[in-house]
Amino acid sequence: MYLNKAILIGNLTRDPELKAIASGNKVCTFSIATNRTYKDANGVRQEKTDYHNIVVWGKTAENVATYMKKGSQILIEGRMETRSWDDAATNTKKYRTEIIADTVQFGSKSTGTSSPSTPSSNSSSKKEEEIDTIEYPDEQINAEDIPF
Repeated sequence: MYLNKAILIGNLTRDPELKAIASGNKVCTFSIATNRTYKDANGVRQEKTDYHNIVVWGKTAENVATYMKKGSQILIEGRMETRSWDDAATNTKKYRTEIIADTVQFGSKSTGTSSPSTPSSNSSSKKEEEIDTIEYPDEQINAEDIPF
């Protein structure tokens, strides 16, 4: 049995590009960034950012191009695929690994806008900032301490 499944939550690094191929199908391409924090061997907290190329097809591609923009949060579920081509300019073979999205969910709206369900005030802005930051415990978790 084989499994090729990718699930990512990140922010768009550029505006989505919508194109139509010869058959009339729509394809949207964009990139997202994902962050993770960890402690290195010296115990110093480090942060690493990874960038992922995303491809979306059909009606979902149109929706992403319409409603998403650089900086928007998005959840992607799909499969990883690597394609290759010969670059005539450099006479070399090029490779690109992409996530072909099957499911897309839009994340929370940017904090610059206010809606009736989220009143705009200083206290709500501080709460949103606190939610975006994940504080990891200093102590190591022992697997035997988990009750299930």
